[in-house]
Amino acid sequence: MANDGGRKQFWKRSGTKVPGSIQHVYGAQHPPFDPLLHGTLIKPGSKPPTTPVKLKKVSTFQEFESNTSDAWDPGDDDDELLAIAAENLNTEVVMETAHKVIQNHSKLQEQHKFLEEHLQEEKQVESAELTSVACGDNRLVKSVSEGHTSSSSGNASENSSMQRSQSLPQTSTPPLVSGMADFNTSVTPALTEREASRLDKFKQLLAGPNTDLEELRKLSWSGIPKRVRPIAWKLLSGYLPANVDRRESTLQRKRKEYFAFVEQYYDSRNDESHQDTYRQIHIDIPRMSPEVLRLQPKVTEIFERILFIWAIRHPASGYVQGINDLVTPFFVVFVCEYIEEEEVENFDVSSLPEEVLQNIEADSYWCMSKLLDGIQDNYTFAQPGIQKKVKMLEELVSRIDEQVHRHLDQHEVKYLQFAFRWMNNLLMREVPLRCTIRLWDTYQSEPEGFSHFHLYVCAAFLVRWRKEILEEKDFQLHHRSESSCWLYSSQIPVIPNREETCHCQNGKEGEREAGSASPQCAVRREMDGTGALLELLIFLQNLPTAHWGNEEVSVLLAEAYRLKFAFADAPNHYKK
Repeated sequence: MANDGGRKQFWKRSGTKVPGSIQHVYGAQHPPFDPLLHGTLIKPGSKPPTTPVKLKKVSTFQEFESNTSDAWDPGDDDDELLAIAAENLNTEVVMETAHKVIQNHSKLQEQHKFLEEHLQEEKQVESAELTSVACGDNRLVKSVSEGHTSSSSGNASENSSMQRSQSLPQTSTPPLVSGMADFNTSVTPALTEREASRLDKFKQLLAGPNTDLEELRKLSWSGIPKRVRPIAWKLLSGYLPANVDRRESTLQRKRKEYFAFVEQYYDSRNDESHQDTYRQIHIDIPRMSPEVLRLQPKVTEIFERILFIWAIRHPASGYVQGINDLVTPFFVVFVCEYIEEEEVENFDVSSLPEEVLQNIEADSYWCMSKLLDGIQDNYTFAQPGIQKKVKMLEELVSRIDEQVHRHLDQHEVKYLQFAFRWMNNLLMREVPLRCTIRLWDTYQSEPEGFSHFHLYVCAAFLVRWRKEILEEKDFQLHHRSESSCWLYSSQIPVIPNREETCHCQNGKEGEREAGSASPQCAVRREMDGTGALLELLIFLQNLPTAHWGNEEVSVLLAEAYRLKFAFADAPNHYKK
């Protein structure tokens, strides 16, 4: 310890202000110190201060402590507080609380261990199945879902008590076909704390007598929980009124109106004037996704009626390829209103009651009609709406990423060759169905979401692949066999024997005189250009998005919103 002199020196203050000291302030609101009025503040024996007054500086900690003794008033208050706390403190409560904390921690550890063992068993069953298939084994092998069920039932008796106390969520294996189920909930059906909170907000909003549609749009922009998505989509699309009392009567009236159309028009599908339309619909439906769902005869029958009735009632456009894809999201979402299964594509739709199927069909028709009312120019003669949007996309990309735009232009890739399908099918052929449903949550929350905001989503979607587009070495021509070299908007012939050696007029390989280009050289250059063009187009029409989920879609939508915020309010934001 330092001596007293050193300690005093340590607490020396050179400033005029010392914490805790009283400094008089004089002015209009604080008149000069009057010893007659403030005699009690003057220590005995001290002289009355004059104006202005300057207090003696406090030089040591002991003097500072004595001057501020009211702030640290020594007394028995602390002892009294401790005595009161000791009297009110219950030892049994403390022990019980501590025991609960330790018990909960142990349960969490057991839960993580159980989940890890469970996932390990699933991987073993899956690897065994793949091995048996690869070896050509003809024996019946249990599927992954069956293996999951058997393992769960085998552990049920052993872990029943633990499961009752922990309430562990049952995990399910994601479908082999890209399905509509939420990418996160398909693995962990139990809601997280954030998801449960969002679901409560939606339920409270929808429970009122008049739903605030503006507030519903704000909530829905970031995604709609699966349990309330059917009613939310019907409200956002304008199919149902905001007033709760009017909804049931509206549903009954609209459903009755739709089946009146079916009774009136559907029998004319084989007439000479309509048979071409019906034949095209019948051809296009098997091309839809997901595969397991579209192969069900009942689903095919429902889709044929919906598309044919819409085509008859909208003669300005009639049926156009691409409209068939727009029914699927509505149909899948409305089916989820009546079933509890996570994967709709594995559900047998024909097992639902006929009345329920009729309700789903009518609701899908009216919601699809509301959507198409905003983008009908996409499907009229020559499809001017799509051509205009593709041109706007080209000009927008040239501003936000000139390098990508210049690269596509150098390889003579036309935006219409790959972006036509993006506009015609609203990216449904580019991303899994679960991602499309998540996109449509936001589209229906945005003003002109399908017609205007979709443009910025396409721009963000293209720039998302800029690295792959600029690196031509990543494009593999062996993908031609997978896509059959079929290009959606234009068919470019594949020139065979690309590696053919070119010999010029002088007989030397790879040499020619200035100004004299042999036909073989021209063919070689044409083959090289066509190959680069094909590589780019094949990549842009077969983008690797099969693994995409909510996270990737949320990032895409955020980037699209940023582009809209930066460009949409500028009068000439499409022009350079």
